[in-house]
Parts: sequence; structure tokens; C-alpha cells
Amino acid sequence: MYSQLTRAGIEAGFVDIDQLGICYPEPATDPGRHRMKARNLDAVTAGFRAAGARCLIVSGVVDPVRGVHVDQIPQAAVTVCRLRADRDELRQRFTGRGGPAELMDGVLREADALDASSFADTCVDTSGLPVHEVTQLVRERTGGWPALTPVQPGGAVKPPTVAAVTAPDRSPVSAQAASLVHDPVLWLCGATGVGKSTVGFEVYQRVLRAGVMAAYLDLDQLGFCHPVPNDDPGNHRVKARNMAAVWRTYRAAGAQCLIMTGPVEDESVAKAYADALSATDLTVCRLHAGRDQLTRRIMLRGQGGSWLQPGDPLLGQSGTRLVQAADQAVASATALEAAAIGDLRIDTDAHTIEQIADAVLAQVVLPGLRTP
Repeated sequence: MYSQLTRAGIEAGFVDIDQLGICYPEPATDPGRHRMKARNLDAVTAGFRAAGARCLIVSGVVDPVRGVHVDQIPQAAVTVCRLRADRDELRQRFTGRGGPAELMDGVLREADALDASSFADTCVDTSGLPVHEVTQLVRERTGGWPALTPVQPGGAVKPPTVAAVTAPDRSPVSAQAASLVHDPVLWLCGATGVGKSTVGFEVYQRVLRAGVMAAYLDLDQLGFCHPVPNDDPGNHRVKARNMAAVWRTYRAAGAQCLIMTGPVEDESVAKAYADALSATDLTVCRLHAGRDQLTRRIMLRGQGGSWLQPGDPLLGQSGTRLVQAADQAVASATALEAAAIGDLRIDTDAHTIEQIADAVLAQVVLPGLRTP
């Protein structure tokens, strides 16, 4: 839906709500972290709106009993469309994407609870349907969502029905840092295919195993917003704003550190995020790999054999397109190396994920783990 809307020139954002709740151990008062996710959704709604988006598509798992916690999302007019599928279809999809067989019974119980619920505004059965047909049904069942007011003669735009429009926010986000204290933030960056997400999540899991409440963010998941500004092709302003807002929610819940992953093109990009957090909190760790390693990892991602992320632009691409992406990644890695981006540099060639995480943690101080 997001791709369709943006191709049609509609100012839109997209976020997977599950990406807004990777903070563990979860609070005892918020099982499933559904209220936490809803608060973060409200925060990023403001960020997308400030960037010019007039509607926001949200995917993800909701509370099977209460549904969406709309009381935590006052900044948007929320329409809830529940997708369902038959049990056999659910089994096939879950195991087909590598889901553990021992979790299947729980998945089916949750599906049954959702089928018995009445919180959604509408429901679409996806059994046996391709994505484009499901998308068409969703828009039909939701009355042609989003019902945005068209541009008027002379260029004036009336307020839309989905969310109020404000002028895109081009201001620095450093003012948001005032409420953030000096808990450590580790940012793993590097070229496409270098292993940012897999290494970052391994580091995150080690912090959790040490008994520390911590949060994880993939910055790319906070920046699906169209149109992309000409002077900010990486959409870093909206990513930095959303990141700071989500981190505030996690900190309020008790998180002691944040592990985040995402690209850095140059020092000005790193500074934008540092300003959003406050520079003393942030350690930028750049992962580096050579051509062979980058090409292998990018080809693997294109085939769905690596870290799965919503909206992965490499998944399902042709071999030619993947080779082009690998060439671009090599050029990016070379440029980052020449500019010496980052506080730390870790070479990932010929190393396992565990070995790379060891190398990172040998140089970074995180709660619960030994001091370098």
C-alpha cells in the first residue's frame, strides 16, 4: 500500500509497529508491550506529519484482546483493518518463513482469539490471495483509504481526514535532546550488506542476557516517508527525530541502553543523530568489509537468506540489480573508509557474527558487560 500511495504522489509514511517495541524485559504492567508500542506510534506519527506525510500505514501485531490502544495515539484518526488467514495457510506461511515449529500452537491460539474479537473496523481474509489483491481489498473495505482532501485550485490544501497537516519540519532536532540523560547509545553503521543488523542484534541479545533492560532500533524502519527531501536523500531528519522520540519512551520504561543500526553517509549525518540524543551518549561503530564479503551478503539477502526486515529493498531483486547494489555498497565502504567515519572501526571480513560482536564489545562500555 505504501508503495502504491507514493507512486501516486501521495505524501505518506509507513512503519511496522513491532519495530517500535523491541525493548526487553517487557514491563510487567504491559505484557506484549502493546501500550509502549502505541505510545511510540503516536510519537512517530508526529514525526512523519512534521516531515510532510498526510497519512500513515502501520503493520504489525496488536493486543488480541484489546486490539489497538488508540487512547495512546491521540495524534491520528486510526482505522483498524484486521488481516486473517485460514489455519492451513497460517501454518504454511509461518513455517515457510522459518518460524519455529514449537511456536505454531501459540500462533494458532492467537489467530483464534483475533477471529473472536470485534475491535477492528473491518477485516480482510488473505487466504490464497496474492499481495496486490489483498491491498485492493483493504482499500475497498476501508472506503478507499486514505480519504485525503484533494489539492484545491491555486495549490491550497485543506486539512485531511487522516491527520492534520503542518509545514514540514526542517529544523534541527537538538531541542529534543534536553529530556535525554546520558545512558549509552551504540550505533552500528557501515555499507549495505556489511552486517549491521545481524551484529547489532547479537550485541543487543548479549546485553539482555546480562540482565539489563535494553532497546534495539533499526533506523531505516523509522524513515519510510514520502516525498524524500532533495537536501536529505537518506531521510535522516525524520529518522533522527523519530529515533529520539522512541528512545524517550524506552528510557521512561526503564531501558538502560540503546543499540541501533543504520547507514551513515558522512559526518554531518552522524552529527544530526548526535544532536538528537546529545553527543556524549553516542558511540558510532563502523563495520567494514571488502568486495567479496559485501557481494556475498547482498546476494544472500536478495534470496531471503539473511536478516529479514520489513520493506527490504534487496529482497526478491534480480541478479543484475543485486550486483549493482553490491557495486554501490563497495563504493560506499570505500568512501566511508577514506573519510574515517565513526568512533570505532571493526573489520568483518572472514569473521563470524559472534567474533564481530566480541570485537565490538572489546571496545565499547555497555551496562552489564565488562569494561574494555
